[in-house]
This record gives sequence, C-alpha cells and structure tokens, in this order.
Amino acid sequence: MSSSGVRVVAAGDHFVQSSLITAALAREADCAVRELTLGWPLEPFGPVAEVNEASDAEDELIAALDDAEVLVTQMGPVTERVLAACPRLRLVVVCRGGPVNVNLEAAARHGVRVCFAPGRNAAATAEFTVGLLLAALRRIPQAHDLLARQGSWAGASYYTYAHSGLELEDLPVGLVGYGAVGSRVARVLCAFGARVSVYDPYVRGEVHGLRVSALDELLRRSAVVTLHARLTAETRGLLGARELALLPPGAVVVNAARGPLLDEDALCDALAEGRLSAAALDTFAREPLPPDSRLRALSDRVVLTPHLGGASRAVAEKAARIAAAEVGRWVRGEPLAHCLT
Repeated sequence: MSSSGVRVVAAGDHFVQSSLITAALAREADCAVRELTLGWPLEPFGPVAEVNEASDAEDELIAALDDAEVLVTQMGPVTERVLAACPRLRLVVVCRGGPVNVNLEAAARHGVRVCFAPGRNAAATAEFTVGLLLAALRRIPQAHDLLARQGSWAGASYYTYAHSGLELEDLPVGLVGYGAVGSRVARVLCAFGARVSVYDPYVRGEVHGLRVSALDELLRRSAVVTLHARLTAETRGLLGARELALLPPGAVVVNAARGPLLDEDALCDALAEGRLSAAALDTFAREPLPPDSRLRALSDRVVLTPHLGGASRAVAEKAARIAAAEVGRWVRGEPLAHCLT
C-alpha cells in the first residue's frame, strides 16, 4: 500500500486485474491502494443482492476493506453483510456495465455511493457478434472440427450448393436493439453490404440501415436476426416460438446480448425441425450451460461460446480507466458521471 491519500481497495480478479486498477488510479487521484485478487468465478453473471449465505469472497472483502473509503471491483459481492461490516466505506465503483453485484438498497441505507462503467465492452461485444454471425453463416466451427479434430475432409461438403453458407452482401439482417453494441454492429454489417433493418422503439434519430416500427415486420424480412436489447421485464422471452415462426425458412439467430431474451426451447425446436438453419449464442438462460441442454445435441447447427463477447484486453483496461476516473471525480468533489446512489 502506498503511504498517503484516500484509502482504496482494488479488488481485482483474473480479468480486470488489481494491477490495472492501481495503475489507472495512479493517473487520477492521490490514493493509498490495497490490492486484492478475488477468486474466479464469482457469481460472474448474476446479482448478489439476494445472496444470504456468507461466502469466502465476502470475508476477503471485509478483511481487505478494514478502514478503506473506496472499493473498486468487477465481481466482488458487495452485500448487506459487507456493507454493514465496513462503516468507513463511502464509494463503490464496479468495473461493469451495471452494478449487478451490489445490493443497491443496502448501499443507500449505509450512505454508500455506487458507480459503474458503461460502454467499456461495446466494441468488443460488437466485434464478437459479427464473428459469431460469420461463423454461423459459413459453418466455420463445424468445418474446423471435422478437419482439425476428426481429421476428416467431409467439411468439403459445404462447397456444394445444397450445403454452402450465406454471404453478408445483400443479405437482409435485422437488429433488435440499437444501443452502443447494436449501432456498431449495424455499421460493420452495412460495410459488408448487408441490407440492415433496425427495430428499437427507444432510439430516436438516424440509424445505419432501415428503421422498422414493429418487431414482427423486422422478423418477417430478416434472413438473420441479431439481439442487442437490454434484459428487462418487457424484453424477457422477446423471441419465443411465435416470433421465431415469423422468420423466413432457413434463417439464422445470433444472441450475444442476454440469454433470457431468447426462448431456448423454442429455438431448439425450430433448429431440430429445420425451420432455422443455424444459431450462434454467447449467452444463455442458465450459465454455465447445463450438461443436458438441448443445444449441445445441435452442434452441427449451432455455434456456442461461454459468454466471451465482452472479453478483450482492451475491455479490462477501459473498465479500470473508467472506474479510476470516477474515483478521481469523487476525491476532487466533482459530480460523478455514472452513479446510481
């Protein structure tokens, strides 16, 4: 720990490392930083607000925080127990797009400000989405598996009219959601020459592609649909059996947003029956993907990755910089940019 300044705990992990947070803090404020590396995984994609049982991670945080005023973390479980045990804590900055690992009601009761790091993985997720789309359209993972893992040239069957994939040029692609990720995907797909349509009732102004006023209309006209919406009560199950049936025969579905946007059973039915030709998923209704998931049996038609869309070195570095900037503003008494409490 350095010898002066505001007392900060940098509770990193194997992605947003403590050293990245410390280096970013050094450029923003006079801080006495204590580094802590939490184990992995730490409830990586779910909120901790309802966690009742004590955990080792909570114990680690409580011990490290001691007399600290600020906590910067990506995954650390900031529960009622942690907040109650750390009365000097005044600011929590989460290196994620939302503070889902913080009990916000408890933070408000204890007078703790909570900030987060929006937009840190927008570029990475957009690039990954396009990669998933290309992989699904051209059967790249399946061809690789046949050749590299099985030693078979059978993937050459994709060089036939009956089994060859689709190309993006002139392909009608529908985007559901036009936020930081969806807008980037739209720009890339337009550069490929795809015919992009966008459905997002909350976005105003110009979009890359054709704005469509109804989800059903978008689905009917799209050979590929990609999901970029936030998960809310309104969007949960956004694409179910009825919606998937509106897609043209042989359509492709891509989801690198949130798993529960998509009804996985309905998707599996459509794939098994041949109504959809492929799907590419980076997020799932349950994570990790259960061993008995029907998706596993459809590996010739699906591309599955374990929630990697936002995983790039640049994301970790951006997250640390955004978080450190919030700490700097707090130290200087300036308004916080991304604060919920």
